[in-house]
Amino acid sequence: MKSNQPNLRSVLFLIALLFFYSQGAKAGNGIILYTPYTYITVPPGESIDYTVEVKNYGSQVKDVEIDLSGLPEDWNSTLKAGGYSIKRIAVLPGEKKTVSLTLNVPLKVDKGKYNLRLIAKNYDVLPIVVNVSEEGTFKSEFSSDQINMEGHSKSNFNFSTKLKNHTGEKQLYSLMAVPPRGWNLAFKPNGRQATAVEIEAGKTTNITVEVQPSPQVTSGSYKIPVKATNKYSTAELELEVVIKGSYDMELTTPTGLLSSSITSGREKKLELLLRNTGSSELRNVSFSTSKPKDWEISIEPDTIAVVQAGGSTKVQAIIKSADKTIPGDYLPKITAKTPEVSSTAAIRVLVKTPLLWGWLGIFIILGTLGGIYYLFRKYGRR
Repeated sequence: MKSNQPNLRSVLFLIALLFFYSQGAKAGNGIILYTPYTYITVPPGESIDYTVEVKNYGSQVKDVEIDLSGLPEDWNSTLKAGGYSIKRIAVLPGEKKTVSLTLNVPLKVDKGKYNLRLIAKNYDVLPIVVNVSEEGTFKSEFSSDQINMEGHSKSNFNFSTKLKNHTGEKQLYSLMAVPPRGWNLAFKPNGRQATAVEIEAGKTTNITVEVQPSPQVTSGSYKIPVKATNKYSTAELELEVVIKGSYDMELTTPTGLLSSSITSGREKKLELLLRNTGSSELRNVSFSTSKPKDWEISIEPDTIAVVQAGGSTKVQAIIKSADKTIPGDYLPKITAKTPEVSSTAAIRVLVKTPLLWGWLGIFIILGTLGGIYYLFRKYGRR
């Protein structure tokens, strides 16, 4: 029995030597897979991009077959290098190659940890853990980077929104809104007006929401609820339009008739109507005139303190033509103005001769005719 002990020790030593030699040979000629992020937490529907290095520590070229194991049902992956999908990659001794692994986590997925393995066949195994942070649901998302816009009542407001289908199936969404009364609103998915849009699973569609206020809108803030609905869910978004108020006015007459007549050298009173057709009040309205030479035009009152939005007020224009104005049509102008806006009324004025001059002319004509008749009677028979 004692004589066999040295032989047993020799055998054990030989086995240990062969083991360590084989391990050293394997380390010297092996392939190692490496990525820095081996445990990642993501929500449902996320895509994960891994950069994986394939290192050749051996002394020979290695043609490595790479595969992904443990991929759950409904998940998918791609493995690329140099822009191409690959299954094998060759690595020179002492060098490394980089491959890209993309994992697509489905939307409909259970919460929890998923263990995967990236395998360099006959060489190395790289464990990967994906932790899904929440239960995948049939959810839709309506969003916008800018939900508030400001402008005047004649502005058109274009909101850029996004509708994302978080469900695991293609969905048909109905698009609805509740704008203020008298407002116009239109949905334009991908630039074309529509009341519904179809979106693939996990995809996003750009939708422009065009809002046009009512012409009678006053200054203020207006909420506009919009929503997209399908058979599973409703996604809502609240837009806001702030109307700063617009300035506009119209100077006319109560009847809208901008014409009158006047006797040369006399004056005429003409009633004017100033309308505030904007959405903001008009303050400190003053008047100016443009008139023929030697005419006089005055406005009573010559200043209006305030005219409310949608309101109106009356003023009186006193127009006096110059003495001996030649009969005919004249076009004096009256302008109402504030620092923000102005309006001009051009009034056609027909100038007539005074009645005295008319009768005087008749008498002159009759006198001339009488003189001719007298001369004809006195000298006509000679």
